[in-house]
Amino acid sequence: MPSAPLPKASRRGLAQQAADLIREAIFAGHFPPGSPLREVELAASLGVSRGSVREGLAFLEREGLVRSAWHRGTTVIDVTERDVEEVYAVRAALDRLAATSAQGNATADQLTELDTLVQAMAEEIGGEASGARLLALDIAFHDLIYAAADNRRLDAAWHAVRSQIYLFQLRRIALGYEHYRARVVAEHHELATLLRSGDRETLARRAEEHVDSARRGLLTGPHP
Repeated sequence: MPSAPLPKASRRGLAQQAADLIREAIFAGHFPPGSPLREVELAASLGVSRGSVREGLAFLEREGLVRSAWHRGTTVIDVTERDVEEVYAVRAALDRLAATSAQGNATADQLTELDTLVQAMAEEIGGEASGARLLALDIAFHDLIYAAADNRRLDAAWHAVRSQIYLFQLRRIALGYEHYRARVVAEHHELATLLRSGDRETLARRAEEHVDSARRGLLTGPHP
């Protein structure tokens, strides 16, 4: 169970709110990879019924963030080498398509917002850099590229793996924060610059290399 009580869910949209609160608790480290998620305890912490928790966990299972098995119950996914290889292979293909699609479809406002996010990353590093805040800006940057790509099915595919990527990136930061911190601004600045260019081939290659850098940063650290 988390070290601090979870906030109560309101009466509206209880299952979705339960999913959101449990997801936040997982990302905050209250439930590390492999941890059990027990309906009775979660329902008591959230102030909702077991049914709402069960539905909320089903949402998270569809996101790939938790797994259910009859003999083990529901657990947070583990960060195994196979999981990392699979998820980042999918992400590399998705990010390549998202970047090249956004290159032709992004509005001036969207490009400016990408620059703003990169600047926010740089300011974060210039102060007391927080891995969690840097990652939030990182994911927001990629959310915006997918939005700029203007492809609903591509955006749906991104959101199908987004929570897993968020969890894996948190693990990457925990294993090698300096590796992440040293690259995050330059890599995203390069992507933002290439989106304004007509160089589709270089953009596609760098989008894939950006994902591979993240994969390598995660796999070179120690594993449980």
